[in-house]
Amino acid sequence: MPLQVELVSAEAKVWTGTARMVIARTSEGEIGVLTGHEPTLALLAPGQVTIRGEAGETVVAQVEDGGFLSIDHDRVTVVADTAALVTDSAR
Repeated sequence: MPLQVELVSAEAKVWTGTARMVIARTSEGEIGVLTGHEPTLALLAPGQVTIRGEAGETVVAQVEDGGFLSIDHDRVTVVADTAALVTDSAR
């Protein structure tokens, strides 16, 4: 079962879809999320959020002003004050 991922900024939905892995920078360090991850709520640190899709595509977003990351039942929600896509490519 894939992760259901939603990445939003204060202004708009930046990206939504399914993924096999999400990597984000938090105030406690970098976190990698796979299916079956424990429920977690973490503060985002400025940096990149990388979303690795099921078909091998990679989406990278730059988070500038923090926010939070929520993980619950294979659903990952990233809410950032400011976020923008850096790449959206197949690899």
